[in-house]
Amino acid sequence: MTRPPVLYLAGPYRSKDGIWGVRQNIARAIEVARELWLMGYAVICPHSNTAFMDGGDAWSGGDTARVFLEGDLELVRRSDLMVLLPGWETSRGVAGEKALAEELDLPVFVWPRDRALLENHEIPTREMMP
Repeated sequence: MTRPPVLYLAGPYRSKDGIWGVRQNIARAIEVARELWLMGYAVICPHSNTAFMDGGDAWSGGDTARVFLEGDLELVRRSDLMVLLPGWETSRGVAGEKALAEELDLPVFVWPRDRALLENHEIPTREMMP
């Protein structure tokens, strides 16, 4: 049996709208993560991994947020590919995650633009790359 590719789902967590915006970002990420799981990926969704563990610190950018972001970077290192959620362009956290993925030569896709490629598994994973 072939192991499923490990996919890191990157998207905004913090929100200028406070807790309401954070809840919306988490819900969006979980919805996409579910679709990607059903496509056959083993999905790392940091939104659901540490949801609300920050005690409000995440949207202020405090110490807890930094601890989680450092852990997220380690999860990127252990992934085979990355998918960016809508709104990724405005997230400082995603900027760091994406930069690391590119440094590691991980394939990076944009949701929903690249959905068909992901559905058909038409992606080079780290194991397939020279």
